[in-house]
Amino acid sequence: MTASPILDVRHVSKRFDGLLANDDVSVSVARGELLGLIGPNGAGKSTLFNMIAGAFPVTSGEIWLDGTDITAVAGTRRCAHGIARTFQVPRSFDTMSVLENVMVGSFMRTASASTARIRALETLEYVGIAGRAQAPAVDLTPPEKRRLEMARALATEPKLLLLDEVMTGLTPAEAKAGVDLIRRVRERGVTIIMVEHVMEIVMPLVDRAVVLHLGKVLAEGKPSEVVRDERVIKAYLGDRHRAA
Repeated sequence: MTASPILDVRHVSKRFDGLLANDDVSVSVARGELLGLIGPNGAGKSTLFNMIAGAFPVTSGEIWLDGTDITAVAGTRRCAHGIARTFQVPRSFDTMSVLENVMVGSFMRTASASTARIRALETLEYVGIAGRAQAPAVDLTPPEKRRLEMARALATEPKLLLLDEVMTGLTPAEAKAGVDLIRRVRERGVTIIMVEHVMEIVMPLVDRAVVLHLGKVLAEGKPSEVVRDERVIKAYLGDRHRAA
């Protein structure tokens, strides 16, 4: 018997006035899977991401998490259901310390300030920026801010982690460290969906890729299959990739 998916997006569409940003999109994500969501700019990736996170309501269709219909659950409550996310442009509470930022995530699972502090410190150690715990969040470098966002998300103890272009702007060494962290998070049993444009990083990392184009699912499958799909090459990767 096949285990039920942790996330099931069923025939979801999203319309902004006259623009159909997502059109009848269905995606199932297995428990513990690392899924890459890729495609050209304007393909509908961010819109789908925001509907899963609850930032946008769906126009039609359903979203199920761990066997529960969360379509109508507000974004502010989806974190309690086990969904955490990062943002394409990192967000932090800049007047607060790094530790206090992560404690905000810890308070999702505990009302105790001392417990939240301990869990936040453990999470900062896990993501590699414990040495910056007392620094104001505004003083962090861009790569450190991405680590902070990851720590705050992990502190909520998510079942499903949504990563939005976390490799953007990183040096090769920083990107390698980021990949190592994502793998360690996945090994803890957290299911991950990542939107990413850096193909050299995402394709060796993910178990499966879903390609969106013009708001629809264009292709899905193992990365080695997807990168050889003529439709994907034509719509996204380009002739240069075919030659490579």
